[in-house]
Amino acid sequence: MNDSIGIDRSGADQVAGSWKVPGAAPALYMAGSAALLHAEEQVFEAMIAGWSDQQCARNLNADTVTDRARAVRRFRRFTNDWPWAWRPIDVEEFSTELRGDGRTLTTVRAYQGALCQFLDYVCDPRYQWTAACERLFGAHPSQICFEWNTAAHAADYEGRPGRRALTRRELQNLLDHADEQVALARSSGRKGWLTRCGTRSRSKWPTPGAFVAESW
Repeated sequence: MNDSIGIDRSGADQVAGSWKVPGAAPALYMAGSAALLHAEEQVFEAMIAGWSDQQCARNLNADTVTDRARAVRRFRRFTNDWPWAWRPIDVEEFSTELRGDGRTLTTVRAYQGALCQFLDYVCDPRYQWTAACERLFGAHPSQICFEWNTAAHAADYEGRPGRRALTRRELQNLLDHADEQVALARSSGRKGWLTRCGTRSRSKWPTPGAFVAESW
């Protein structure tokens, strides 16, 4: 690929009105005579910057925006290619590498989700990136994340079993056990049993209480 691409600025006035949307491709990439050094890298970084602007305009959390950009950059390094040359099989191979590195299904899905949203953004005609890429490189990005090559959300919890939330039944069993311990302490006749054991109350079980309130 050429390291430098010249852009004809003629007609810039006619297309200038297209760049009112946060994250849209700069006019330089659509019409201009200035040469772009390392055009592929410049356009990719402009895509990331535009996508970040678009997400900030939607009031997304800054950490979310940063994490998504990091995921897309990692995918680009993996493919060693640019968005207008990415293929569906790249998603499959990238996901396989992530699982081989010991990443959880939740993490893999997060990477896939970031990539899918990035491509939704650059393929949206409102942002002009497909037209800009066609003009500069003779190719344009397309969506490569589909149901058949991405992870489905099939379970309520997919993290480590030891860190999952308790089920409603488990929460109820926990509170029943607490009741039993209080009753045993009370029947023992020891002084101070109430102070040592306490009683079951929603103030002492704020999170479980929220889950089992319907059954009380």
